[in-house]
Amino acid sequence: MAVSARAPRFRFSRTFRVIGLACGAVLLASCGGAHSSTESATASDDDGSTPGDADTDTIDNCGVDVPLDGAPERVVTMNQAATEVMLALGLEDRLVGTAYLDDEILPEYADAYASVPVLADEYPSTETLLDAEPDAVYAAYSSAFDPEHAGDRSELAELGILSYLSPSACPETPSDEPLDIELVWQEIREIGTIFGVSERADELIAEQEDALKAAVPTDDGRPPPTVMWWDGGSDAPRVGACCGAPGMMMDAAGAENVFGDIDGSWTDVSWEQVVERDPDVIVLIDAEWSPADEKRDVIASTPAVSELPAVREQRFVEVPFSATTPGVRNAGAIVDLAEELEVLR
Repeated sequence: MAVSARAPRFRFSRTFRVIGLACGAVLLASCGGAHSSTESATASDDDGSTPGDADTDTIDNCGVDVPLDGAPERVVTMNQAATEVMLALGLEDRLVGTAYLDDEILPEYADAYASVPVLADEYPSTETLLDAEPDAVYAAYSSAFDPEHAGDRSELAELGILSYLSPSACPETPSDEPLDIELVWQEIREIGTIFGVSERADELIAEQEDALKAAVPTDDGRPPPTVMWWDGGSDAPRVGACCGAPGMMMDAAGAENVFGDIDGSWTDVSWEQVVERDPDVIVLIDAEWSPADEKRDVIASTPAVSELPAVREQRFVEVPFSATTPGVRNAGAIVDLAEELEVLR
């Protein structure tokens, strides 16, 4: 339903509560796909699990064999999403370094995060990384393994350093292959296997599954709301395309992506295309380098776009950028998106 733009500052854009789903049952125990497969291991951990309870002693992670011959003890996470997966599984005592925050760490992990050294504001240099003496490096984006950062994964292996890349970021993934929430859960499950905390991982995944089932509306015969997911850019807006995290989140929330026919995770479009596709709702990504309020100003000053019903009726939803990286935040963000879209119908 449409609500008058004279409504107070709620503006259909309250900050997403992407907290609460990330720990839940895992707090009771510890917090106080397509591109890789989970296989076996040895040493037990404090939840009774062993690293790898399957059939072999490796995980195929984006074409790289990750050994499961003992849980790593000294880990550097190169991106916020990777850091929060570790914290969600109660593995802060294994972290000897983190890097590259896109946002404030989730509140429920703040105390644990405070005990972990921050190696760099963005990616640490290879020297800084190696000075931390890690036995594992975990990244959410393949750029972390560029030569000037952590270095190639094969080079790390030669140094005896295990590496893990989020399956959603596998470089060889076809651009027309949609990301699915199951791949995010696969990552959580595999990290649980590598570190011997499989029970914690299973609890976290089960809680997120239940939350999504409860929040996402079933088919009631109405057409799904159409959504434009605007990440950044003003002259040529950068929007969510078919197959990345935005596409996954819109689909999981029961929405139709107006640019879902374009391959890739993101794409640059024209304002003329936005007007032509006339979305019911516009998602505004809120990032330090591209705040949601700036996007509102751009829309208000762009001819034709400012006359779209979604703009006139202020049908906006704000999503923090950190919620768009595959990881523990996605489920909570999908729940919030589904609830806000239902309000706007």
